[in-house]
Amino acid sequence: MVALFGSEDRLLKTLEATYPEVDVHARGNTIVLQGKPAQVAAAKQLVEEMIELIQAGQDLLPQDFTRSARMIEDGAARPADVLSQSIISSRGKTIRPKTLGQKTYVDAIDNNTIVFGIGPAGTGKTYLAMAKAVQALQRKEISRIILTRPAVEAGEKLGFLPGTLNDKIDPYLRPLFDALHDMLDPESIPKLMTSGTIEVAPLAYMRGRTLNDAFIILDEAQNTTPEQMKMFLTRLGFNSKMIVTGDVTQIDLPNGTSGLKLATEVLSEVDDMHFSILTSDDVVRHTLVAKIVDAYSKYDDAKIAKKAANNEAAQNRIAKKASDK
Repeated sequence: MVALFGSEDRLLKTLEATYPEVDVHARGNTIVLQGKPAQVAAAKQLVEEMIELIQAGQDLLPQDFTRSARMIEDGAARPADVLSQSIISSRGKTIRPKTLGQKTYVDAIDNNTIVFGIGPAGTGKTYLAMAKAVQALQRKEISRIILTRPAVEAGEKLGFLPGTLNDKIDPYLRPLFDALHDMLDPESIPKLMTSGTIEVAPLAYMRGRTLNDAFIILDEAQNTTPEQMKMFLTRLGFNSKMIVTGDVTQIDLPNGTSGLKLATEVLSEVDDMHFSILTSDDVVRHTLVAKIVDAYSKYDDAKIAKKAANNEAAQNRIAKKASDK
């Protein structure tokens, strides 16, 4: 009961906030739910799912309650099945999908050679791909991990940054290093990089190579040109997997078409490829991040609708002038 409701009953309060029309009473090891039948049934299922996770040894957070409640409402999957799927455990921390969208993405990586993970910031696109890469390396399914991303400036130019070429590209590759340090012993990472087992490099370094027996991740793919995307995808060798991640709403290219956006149109019917679309429902950072993503999406939709309305009004004026003549 302590594990279910948390210290100072913070998880109990989350349960009550999730189902405001249900009264929750805990007496000893008994929980009594009272309220509207549909809400009581959903709350009962949520409690049962959370108990199953506790019995599996998982510590619960308030976010687990809210995400699980959404899964129960959608009816697409059992929360206990989604939240109990472990990818890797490192330094006392288990990495697992936390939403149905993330589980679908992880399953797609298992079942396809090339997977595109597309969605806003905080949905775990890169982090889960990195976890699957480390898992494949530990299982000896592949012999090396290759991590790459385009070095596209958002403000400062590369030439203005101090140091050697490696120093200049380091800020662009830093998020990949940060994820690695979460999943592997930090002392082992330099050795793995020196031996070539793990390679972190800008996208330009991929040209002319064939990548066999590798798990390759292209991050920030929305900032690739169509030519760069084609170049990257055609590096695929035998016994390799490719994961391409990006957010099509955060394109920093000065002009031209995003290679990621074009790939979704050109490659959508190709076998052994999968496009996982993650949304604000899959954001696993602070709850405000999901609200920020939604707010910007609504703003962009309204902007597009206004532009379309203005274009229609302009066409109507032109048509009226033509008819008057």
